[in-house]
Amino acid sequence: MIFWGRVSGLFLQRIAVRIERPLVRQLDAVEPHFVRSAIAALNKPDRNQPPPRAALCYAQIVVNLFYILVVLQILLGLYSLWDGFSWYQMVRRRLGSHAGFYAPVAAVLCPCKGTEPGLEENLSALARFDYPNYEIYFSLATSLDPALKIIEKIKAASPRPVHIVIAGPPQNCGEKVFNLRRAIESLPEKFEVLVFVDTDVRLGRNWLGKLIAPLQDARMGATTAYRWIIPSQRNGHGGFASAMASAWNAAVATMLGRERGNFCWGGGTAIRKKTFDEANVLESWNGAVSDDFALTNALEALGRPIVFCPECLAATPHPWTAASLLEFTNRQILLTRVYSPKRWIMGAAAHLSYCVTLIYAVFVIVASMINGDPWFNLLLITLVIPLLAAMKGAIRTMAALDLLPEWKPQLSQWSWAWTVLAPLVPFLFSWNFVASLLTRRTRWRGIRYELVSPTVTRVLTR
Repeated sequence: MIFWGRVSGLFLQRIAVRIERPLVRQLDAVEPHFVRSAIAALNKPDRNQPPPRAALCYAQIVVNLFYILVVLQILLGLYSLWDGFSWYQMVRRRLGSHAGFYAPVAAVLCPCKGTEPGLEENLSALARFDYPNYEIYFSLATSLDPALKIIEKIKAASPRPVHIVIAGPPQNCGEKVFNLRRAIESLPEKFEVLVFVDTDVRLGRNWLGKLIAPLQDARMGATTAYRWIIPSQRNGHGGFASAMASAWNAAVATMLGRERGNFCWGGGTAIRKKTFDEANVLESWNGAVSDDFALTNALEALGRPIVFCPECLAATPHPWTAASLLEFTNRQILLTRVYSPKRWIMGAAAHLSYCVTLIYAVFVIVASMINGDPWFNLLLITLVIPLLAAMKGAIRTMAALDLLPEWKPQLSQWSWAWTVLAPLVPFLFSWNFVASLLTRRTRWRGIRYELVSPTVTRVLTR
């Protein structure tokens, strides 16, 4: 009996030791089942026991910050949606009004470089405007440019006078700016209005008259249009890059409309020659890469308003790849940073706050799911943010269908893009804003520039 008593005592002592301390190694296979059960019960946390106060405080801060950020973004989204409705109403009013009868002698200035899909159709449209008196000036850096053959073909068939200006290589400024400068310097005195267009847009017959008509009011500084990118699957990849470029661009289009916030777009701007001279635009172009931002700054310094003409929305049927999309969007935001810092700061704050809020919300929701806490309500309130962005994208789609009826089949085919991709566009913008902080170098039409300041540009490679 004494022997069995000692054996039992040692056995129970072994069990007690294993129950007291945490489990640090696996139990031997010979351990009795009830011992393993007892150890598991002791090591299992008690859910009824309240967590430490520090953990509760931290969790409350995380949740409170979640609600602050999400509610703020919802309020901003509601304001943006209301602004979208106001913009659409402005579009409808403009479409219902008469353009007027002001039709002075105009010079249409189109800087060119290289070939691109649809170039001949785009340039041919410039010769078919339903406008009584205008002439076309194509400007190129060199006579070896492959676009010259297409321009000569258009010149031979055009019912309007077509002029070709060979500008030469740019001198401490952007090639486009230099081409425009040389074209303007070659103009005779008879032209009352200057109209700037790009080679990648395809314009309708009434476009020129609608853009010039508001200049009847001599107090106006300039009138401007904006592009609407028509997505294409020409470069493959399901057309996603092209659709994303269009959705990104559409977000910029709806920023125009308020007189104080308007800016000139180089692909479609009209200005009286007298106003152009009064604003010293040629001087503002010294050392510049961005012709339109420099023109905008010159008019703002003169105190002349810029009128946005949504009825002159310019269809841009240009194919895109992922590389060209990033190059284009990064360049546009870099130009904004250099030439319009206030617009850059406001845009960066809006888009970065949207992205940070959604990323933080996803983190909180996933953490709640892992911890077994309620998370479905958090998900529902978070989804309101991208939903509001998608609703504004739908408003843009309706406006584009009204403004570009001749492109309705293509717009209807891609109508999903401006709605579905609208919640993703701020993430691309955020990438662009961060990229613009990291470098001041950009490439445009095969030429690399360093944008030192609005009036200082270094041409790095041609």
